[in-house]
Amino acid sequence: MQANIVLLPGDGIGPEVTAEAARVLNAVADLGGHEFQLESHPMGGNAIDDFRNPLPPATLAACKAADAVFLGAVGGPKWSDPTAELRPEQGLLDLRAELGLFANLRPVPVFDSLVELAPLKPELLRGVDLLFVRELTGGIYFGPRQEQGDGDVAYDTLVYSTAEVERVARVALRAARGRRGKLASVDKANVLASMRLWRRAVTEVASAYADVEVSHHLVDAFAMQLMRSPAEYDVILAGNMFGDILSDEAAILAGSLGMLPSASLGSGRQGLYEPVHGSAPDIAGRGIANPIGAILSTAMLLRHSLHLEAEAGQVEAAVAAVLADGLRTADLAPPGQPAVSTKETGRAVAARLAGA
Repeated sequence: MQANIVLLPGDGIGPEVTAEAARVLNAVADLGGHEFQLESHPMGGNAIDDFRNPLPPATLAACKAADAVFLGAVGGPKWSDPTAELRPEQGLLDLRAELGLFANLRPVPVFDSLVELAPLKPELLRGVDLLFVRELTGGIYFGPRQEQGDGDVAYDTLVYSTAEVERVARVALRAARGRRGKLASVDKANVLASMRLWRRAVTEVASAYADVEVSHHLVDAFAMQLMRSPAEYDVILAGNMFGDILSDEAAILAGSLGMLPSASLGSGRQGLYEPVHGSAPDIAGRGIANPIGAILSTAMLLRHSLHLEAEAGQVEAAVAAVLADGLRTADLAPPGQPAVSTKETGRAVAARLAGA
């Protein structure tokens, strides 16, 4: 197959993990006889520096023309002033909106070889296989906002429409139907009118999915239950802010935030794929970042945008094998034990693929 994939290395450790994602994509292409054209474009803080725009027009045009887009990470202390006219995160929000990406899929892979690393009892982690589906273009992150006076009063408005909730609910329900048939919808319907609309809309859409067991949870209680009994859950549906917070919390189950991939999808084939972690400027340039989240994001890219299910499974199996062999980046290595570099991890996964 032929595919055009745009790489947005971004800032901080973004270029380092993107390089290993590209290495794995090239290994997949070699293994399967595919032709992947990988082209890099600026986005984020580096684009602000060079173009005075976190999402330059040429980058946006390339993304719109691509079959899939891979993002490393954006942001850093240099651009962290919340009052600045231009911020790296604006580029990401604009890209999601321009590509019509409304559903963010965040799997939480729990590998048997890493269960001892999580600060939970190992028996709680056996059999854990979660998929968060986060609504991506609505909610409080996109609602009306304002600071009044001298900044003593400010507000951000949580807004959802029935249509916005219904379309992401369908994504989550279809995912649950293909997994273990369970969907947990998270809201704050006891307090917020927008969340009562959320619950009504999810319930209405779920009526067409009789084969999926749907439950509703208040976000505060669910945050506790997620750590107490994570194996009880399958697909977890949440709004923009709650989904953001809960999926980051769930990183503790995987052993490190560096392990988590994500896919942002719309109504078509195209998607934006990125590790969940940020730009981690404190370790940038040291070659110690964990590229597993980025590499697993390429598996999602292969599966959802290129429809190469077999190749996606091969990448995931290669990651599992490398971890089972004991390779650990600094965030995963136990105290006193040696850690492998970002490049060594990517090379090991690519080598596993080459030997598949």
